[in-house]
Amino acid sequence: MTVIAATTVEPPESLGVDPDKLDALRTRVQQEVDAGLLPSCQFALARHGRLAAFEAYGRATTDSRYLVFSATKAIVASTVWQLIAEGLLDVDSPVADHIPGFGSNGKDVITVEQVMLHVAGFPYAPLGPPAWDTSEGRSAAFAEWRLNWEPGSRYEYHATSAHWVLAELIERLAGQDYRDAVEQRVTRPLGLPRVLGLPEDRQDGIVDLELCGEPTPPEELQTAFGLAELPETDVTDDVLLALNLPLVRAVGIPGGGGIATAATMALFYQGLLHNDRGLWDPAVLADATGRIRTTLPDPVTGVPVNRGLGVVIAGDDGKAHQRAGGFGHTNGPRSFGHDGAGGQIAWADPDTGLSFCYLTNGNDAHILRQRRRTVGIASRAAACVVS
Repeated sequence: MTVIAATTVEPPESLGVDPDKLDALRTRVQQEVDAGLLPSCQFALARHGRLAAFEAYGRATTDSRYLVFSATKAIVASTVWQLIAEGLLDVDSPVADHIPGFGSNGKDVITVEQVMLHVAGFPYAPLGPPAWDTSEGRSAAFAEWRLNWEPGSRYEYHATSAHWVLAELIERLAGQDYRDAVEQRVTRPLGLPRVLGLPEDRQDGIVDLELCGEPTPPEELQTAFGLAELPETDVTDDVLLALNLPLVRAVGIPGGGGIATAATMALFYQGLLHNDRGLWDPAVLADATGRIRTTLPDPVTGVPVNRGLGVVIAGDDGKAHQRAGGFGHTNGPRSFGHDGAGGQIAWADPDTGLSFCYLTNGNDAHILRQRRRTVGIASRAAACVVS
């Protein structure tokens, strides 16, 4: 793999990408922007460590950077994989072995693996300013957290809470600020820019999130999920819009505060596919991205979640497009990745060597339209390899 300048695009044919299928992808990507449903978007498709496409639509350019939201989780997890390989962290060990105050209120039994799989039992545990600024503040907050259910007994997405724990583990075990560790251990060696915790004087070109569209009609939700309204989570519109604030962007929220271009994300996944820089132990990397560690059902869709260590794995049951990996109907079963709020897509497909990222700054309130967009775009992206 050769990571070159993140705006350099190779002729698609030279990378085994079908130009006609790439055109079909472009058409689908443009659809909501042309219809006025989204203010802008950006996508990148990569193979053999290089970009076959990197384009922007609407009120953005390829220099624009986007909030990638929960697609951040895979980057943070990739730093944890290094700590595992270095013998500094055992995923079967209790979190409290490394963060002693964490073990209060029955949390002493929670393992690192359970945190990474979103089965730890504290999906809504709060952490905000000023506590999130320091290790001491985070640790004090952890000590107050209480369980919503028995660890390991069920799956429920921990939108931000679990990754605050991972950030603290990184900081303690790597011996440096977790945001610096992510940059120095992962993005910089891959030739990519910093994505987490950007100082206010390095936030130029970030496009603000905008709320778009009308909510999904209750009857459509009832048909799709058997519910007239979706359960409330801690990822509200107000929480997402707060990430437009320079002070919040500078924090680098580890579960969803990453800032990047689509090219940066697509090339990050090429780094995972090829690992020719030797950043990850091959056995740990293969296990983290290839072994499904839980098939507990998603509480809304009922679909097995197919969680690996920090990523979602497509699987071969025909339900990959319903999972949180941002997959379509044409991804290979070994595809792995993690989507993000607003319809962000980021994944790699080991069967084809493709990696793909789609980013938008439009948070569409019509959740079913957003899901259809993800499936349509991802399906066309995954099919771009020359047959």
